[in-house]
Amino acid sequence: MVSSCISHHLRAGTRPQRFSHHLSLPRNNLRDVSILSSYVHLQKLELPYNRIKDLSCVSHMPFLVILDTAHNELSEFFGFQPPRNLKEVNFSHNCMTKMKDLSDYSTLTKLNLDYNSFSEISGLENCCRLTHLSLAHNKISRISGLNNLSLKHLCLRGNQLETTEGLESLNHLLDLDLSLNRITSISGLQNQQLLGSINLENNMISEIQEFKKVDNLFLLRDLNLLGNLVQEQPDYRLSVIFLLQHLTVLDKDQVTAEEKVSSVNKYQPPLEVVAARDHMTNLMYQMMQPQVLYESTLPDADFPYAMLVLAGPQGCGKRELTYKLCEEFSEHFSSGVCHTTRGPYFGEEDGHDYHYVTEEDFQNMILMGKFVQTMQYGGHSYGLSRDTIEDAAREGLACCVHMELEGVLSLKHSYFEPRYILLLPTEVGRYRERLKDRGLYTPAQIDAAVARIELYANTNRQQPGFFDNVIPCDDFEEAYQKLRQVVREYLLPEEEGEQDLDKRQSSEETSTASGRLPLEEPPSALSRSGSASRQAPPLNLSHLYYRNYSCKILAELRPQQTTVERASLRRRERLVREALVGRTPAVCSRLFRSLDESCSAMSVPSSAFAGPPDASGQECTSETLKVSSRQSCDRPGSSTDQVTVAITPCSDRRPGSTNKPLLPPIPTGRKTPAVLSPAASPSPNPAAHEG
Repeated sequence: MVSSCISHHLRAGTRPQRFSHHLSLPRNNLRDVSILSSYVHLQKLELPYNRIKDLSCVSHMPFLVILDTAHNELSEFFGFQPPRNLKEVNFSHNCMTKMKDLSDYSTLTKLNLDYNSFSEISGLENCCRLTHLSLAHNKISRISGLNNLSLKHLCLRGNQLETTEGLESLNHLLDLDLSLNRITSISGLQNQQLLGSINLENNMISEIQEFKKVDNLFLLRDLNLLGNLVQEQPDYRLSVIFLLQHLTVLDKDQVTAEEKVSSVNKYQPPLEVVAARDHMTNLMYQMMQPQVLYESTLPDADFPYAMLVLAGPQGCGKRELTYKLCEEFSEHFSSGVCHTTRGPYFGEEDGHDYHYVTEEDFQNMILMGKFVQTMQYGGHSYGLSRDTIEDAAREGLACCVHMELEGVLSLKHSYFEPRYILLLPTEVGRYRERLKDRGLYTPAQIDAAVARIELYANTNRQQPGFFDNVIPCDDFEEAYQKLRQVVREYLLPEEEGEQDLDKRQSSEETSTASGRLPLEEPPSALSRSGSASRQAPPLNLSHLYYRNYSCKILAELRPQQTTVERASLRRRERLVREALVGRTPAVCSRLFRSLDESCSAMSVPSSAFAGPPDASGQECTSETLKVSSRQSCDRPGSSTDQVTVAITPCSDRRPGSTNKPLLPPIPTGRKTPAVLSPAASPSPNPAAHEG
């Protein structure tokens, strides 16, 4: 039998010799193999599925490299003299109960001891070349005896393990199989930096937080948790994927890119995602409310409602700079007070520093569509309400607010286009001492605030144009002087632009009244954008980076226009501007000009909202005033001195009506006077008060 199953090969040399190399005798019901003692040149011996109990013949095979005696009746562990080159041994499915010292088998690289009765791992300390060890389905209850080994693949499947402790010294481990055990904690795997695959199928792991212990294993790609209690947790798969972002296979299923993105958006969404969600929430609930027009949504023909936002990390002084700026530039700015769910710090006042509300009230305000911008910071909610902006807009002032980066991202999704100024500490030590001196923050809060400096700096560095200006805020006075200079630079072009707009409007009115078009006037930005869209390459002018430079870019790209084209564009621009600012057409202005001249001698307070009832009992309104005055002026012998009427603005408001009177927008930087005399006030504008 041996002669028929053995394979030979010729060894080259001066005298070619024939040496035995490989012998395989599986499933032959062999009991005694002592005859193999004479086969001294065997290098590979395979005797699986027999009834062998003695392997002493192996002691006479000095060249043996691979030995496979699986599925036999061996009870003695390595019962033979060690061959000098033995590398791979398979003793699985035998009757061995105790391991002995294998110091003499230092060349071993792969050892399979599955399905025996070992209760302890021992005798492997000097097997420095051992890379594969399998002890599946034994009676091992504790991992030990593996120190200083170079194991790369370890299988302890089907034992009685309850913890993974004892693997700390295996620094070369690549593949670990601990399935079919009683493991509840994986606390012994933190240092396995090369580990790429872990099989924990059918164990007793019940907490998702256990996997935080291995989130530093950046080479881990395959994790199997089938049959564990942790799978019953809600959103189990997304939770594990979020904790272990480098996984490619979880529970034998491929981890997709969509799952990784969904897990991050669910448990630690980027600031941009949070801001977009908050904006969608606020916009949805706002649209569910009765829709009205606000002063802040009635922009000028060329510029939206003006706002100024000071952004910066906690305690950088943005709130103090906001108050001081609004105090000095009180003719232009009004401080906007936000709402928050946190309690007031020492010295803070409700309504001055913040509007302090409960979490329930804050959520109710969200459901009522009260907020333009909301954010979460430090475990508390913050929000900028529309009423805050409206209070400033009614006075003809720009709203100046301060907020964190999360609030800036949320506000950028709205239709407002504020100027954003970043206040950034440059001296970290000085900033840290300032936070300590306040005595309001814990050391953990101070560390978190200091860490956010780099977040602000990276945002400004990676997104050009995100902030309109950056001001160091290490020294309060120096920061305010720079802020003051920046604000002055912002205000000067606006004031000049308003003057030019007033001159252009007056020139257009004069030209229209005389029946001529101002053809010699240079085309405006609106006309330039209309023609450039046909010739020049398309530009995304809504992007923040182009917002401040769009006019210059379009001016450079503007092609030559004909006289007829310029006249047409200017005429359309004038009509759009008049519609936006609520002005009446020129024909109506000429129609009521004679009425204004006839009534210019009267002194009537502007606060009179209703005149005395006439003979029919009806209230005298501005419409009836115009008709009666024109009739009285047309009668022979009538004089303007005899006209005595009460001027009242037109209003559709009735008792119980919810309609809000709409007023024309107030130019930025001008306060509304309390009382205007008819001589100083502009001509009556009925269309501006229509609901």
